[in-house]
Amino acid sequence: MPHPRYKEMCIRMSNAIPMARMALRVGALALLLLALAACGKSTVVRTPGAGSSVSGQAASKGQPGASVVVQRGDTLYGIARRHGVAVTDMARWNNLQPPYTIYPGQRLALGAGGKPASGSQTAGRPASGGSTSAASTPRATTTPAPAPRPTAAPVASNVRWQWPAQGVTLSTYVEGNATRQGIDIGGSSGQPVNAAADGVVVYSGAGLVGYGELIIVKHNEQWLSAYGHNRKRLVNEGQAVKAGQQIAEMGRTGTDRDKLHFEIRYNGKPVDPLLYLPKK
Repeated sequence: MPHPRYKEMCIRMSNAIPMARMALRVGALALLLLALAACGKSTVVRTPGAGSSVSGQAASKGQPGASVVVQRGDTLYGIARRHGVAVTDMARWNNLQPPYTIYPGQRLALGAGGKPASGSQTAGRPASGGSTSAASTPRATTTPAPAPRPTAAPVASNVRWQWPAQGVTLSTYVEGNATRQGIDIGGSSGQPVNAAADGVVVYSGAGLVGYGELIIVKHNEQWLSAYGHNRKRLVNEGQAVKAGQQIAEMGRTGTDRDKLHFEIRYNGKPVDPLLYLPKK
């Protein structure tokens, strides 16, 4: 038969177990309340990321004073990615309009603060380089847009230009219009396309969308000329050409009729060829 004190001890232990469990629950609840209080007083520290204003400012600054020369196969997107900047910033620094066409041998700024090249489109762009909202630049919907005004030559050219092909001028240059960055000269299939000045062929291929079989000639550090929609290219990259030398046969690659699309570019920016070619 169990001793009376042993029986009393068992009763006390059985009563103590629920009390111990309750104490543990109360302790856990107190710890939880303390943790919640600490969370309520804590400060969240945000690390600047791609979408923060800090990183945005760094991206828009770029590398002031630095530049890069476009190589064959380069795109504006690829150059921007290699140098850790946004393609929209690259386009803004160099006054490029969609579809952001660039050429081998062209020099592009890698940062803000550079002086825009003459003849480029900067009108309507805020001083900070941001985009202008529709609210800040309302447009009249009832008044027709004025006809394009003749553009002035950005600088006197030291290149002696001549017409690259014979034929009627089908389309003229319009400043700021991405689809009219040069002139179109109508002719017949196989008609000679000639170099407009002495230079070196820096591109000969069909890799630029919308230009068909294309040839680009570099005349010096500032001036390029481009010849698009050819039926056949007769010169290779790195080849020196003389003014008037046949470099291609006229065709309709990338277009709807036989014609030559001809561009003159100063520091990579299109200018009006009619301001430089001899008057007919």
